[in-house]
Amino acid sequence: MTTLNARNLSLEDVQRLFGFQKQYADSFTPLLSLEPLTELEQQELVQIRDDFDRYLTAGKVSEGQVKFLVVAPLMRLAGFYRYPIQITLEEDIADINIEDEDTKITGRMDILAVTKAKRITANTSFWILVIESKNSSVAPIEGLPQLLTYAYKSLQYQTSVWGLVTNGQYYQFVYIKQSDALIYQLMPVLNFMESQRAIDLLQVLKAICQL
Repeated sequence: MTTLNARNLSLEDVQRLFGFQKQYADSFTPLLSLEPLTELEQQELVQIRDDFDRYLTAGKVSEGQVKFLVVAPLMRLAGFYRYPIQITLEEDIADINIEDEDTKITGRMDILAVTKAKRITANTSFWILVIESKNSSVAPIEGLPQLLTYAYKSLQYQTSVWGLVTNGQYYQFVYIKQSDALIYQLMPVLNFMESQRAIDLLQVLKAICQL
C-alpha cells in the first residue's frame, strides 16, 4: 500500500482521489448572514492589521507567526474561543484509505474548530471550521489540497463544512459540501490589508462562528 501525506498532494490528486468538483461563488451572503461590526471590533481589527503589517513590511512572515499574529486574534475577536466551540491545534487526521488505488493518506490539521453542543457520534463533534495556514510568501491556494483532504474526513459524518486557507494577508474561504457529488465552492478572496476586505473577513468569521 502506498502512503501519501496530505501536504504533498496536488489539487489534481485530490480531485482524482476523492471526486471533488470545483465551483466559484461571487458572494458570501447566500450562505451566511453578515452583521455590521461594532466600533470596538473595528478598532481591534485595525490593531491586528497594523501589528501584522509591521512584520509583513520587515520580510517573510513564517507560518507560525501568521497563526500567532493574525489567525488567533481574529478567531478570538470572532467568538471562536467561547463555549460551546473548542479549538484544537496540529491534530492528526485518522488515516484515509483509498481502496481502489491501494493508497493511504495521512496528515495533520493546523487548526480545527468544533462545537461541543452538537455531537455526531460519541467521539465526534460537529466540525465548524478547518483552517490551513501558510507563510506570507506562499499563495493561499497552495494549501487547498490539504484543506480538502481534511474536510473529506469530516464529510463522512456531516453534510458540509467551512474551510479557510490563509497566508495572513490573503484569505480564501471554501464551502465544502456533499450533495450528488463532493463540491467545494471557492469564495471571493479577501485581502486583510484593505480596510473593507478586513471588515468583510471578520464578518464572515463571526457568521461562521454563529452557525
